[in-house]
Amino acid sequence: MTLIVKTDPFNPDESVISKAVEILRNGGLVAFPTETVYGLGASISRKDAIKKIFSVKGRPMDNPLIVHVDSIDMFLNLTLNPPEYLINALEKLWPGPFTIVYWKSSSVPGEASANLPKAAYRSPSHRVALKLINYLGEAIVAPSANKSGKPSPTTAQHVYSDLGGSIDMIIDAGETLYGIESTIIDFTSVPPRLLRPGALAVEKISEILGIEIEIPLEARGFGEFGEALAPGMKYKHYAPEAELVVVESGDYSDLNKLINMVKKLISDARSKYRSVAVICSSETCSSYLDTNIKIIEIGSRKDIFQIAKNIFKTLRRLDEEKIEFAIVEGFEEKGLGLAVMNRLRKASGGRIVHID
Repeated sequence: MTLIVKTDPFNPDESVISKAVEILRNGGLVAFPTETVYGLGASISRKDAIKKIFSVKGRPMDNPLIVHVDSIDMFLNLTLNPPEYLINALEKLWPGPFTIVYWKSSSVPGEASANLPKAAYRSPSHRVALKLINYLGEAIVAPSANKSGKPSPTTAQHVYSDLGGSIDMIIDAGETLYGIESTIIDFTSVPPRLLRPGALAVEKISEILGIEIEIPLEARGFGEFGEALAPGMKYKHYAPEAELVVVESGDYSDLNKLINMVKKLISDARSKYRSVAVICSSETCSSYLDTNIKIIEIGSRKDIFQIAKNIFKTLRRLDEEKIEFAIVEGFEEKGLGLAVMNRLRKASGGRIVHID
């Protein structure tokens, strides 16, 4: 049985936090909101609980988790001599949707880091998450609170749909702010290397820190990293049950070519599948009204924040409506658009149609 308890996201109920802390100390699993997506947490000192995360999610053991801390001081106790420039970076970007990979101390168990000498760390800005870590008095190890490979959860209902009955508690504080995971950068590389684009645009990080950040093809969603140093680098991710195809364009200022290609794919798909959907922007959805398929609007191209926020619940909607085949329009790889395209390419399993 899974206990579901609601609380205010800005002023969390202390009795709710205390109950969650009791469960964590006893080796249980608690799903909790962050500003990005819901996480599935275990106390860093409970190796048995950390192992349970992998079995509950169906997650490969070589896919590491993120160590969530409530302060830079807590981070310093879990890592090995980070340089001053990195500490200064964290003072500017934490708490927030920014995860770093750095050399870990012996206080981080191998179960959390896939037995690697590095670990992923972040300090979430959601008040429920911070209060939970603070009351526990130690870090919480957590991936997203979903079945492995499925779209990440942005509501408590998503968590229950995937994991209800197999975890101890879900703290329901409503929908998450960003709806897409944190940005992950490996600071053991020179220059620092983007491992996963996320809610904080890599251009903004580079500007704030005054450093160059390498963006490999894998971080854009083309293929997988050979070794997983952090979540989202390896294995199938974010995928709905439906077969998904991404249509990309070399020039999003002219949407006519994009629309025509989507229409062609719709025509081809209608003869093969019983249920077909197109995921489109508010600027283009009306172009498909005469195609007799499900039309799902994801947001305006002028508001990439909203598109990023909607991406996972839109992918989940395909399963809820039992869609067999879906076509999704691509978006410009700029700012949060990089994170959006990373998720769509991974969700499609590499099924991409590109228009020059």
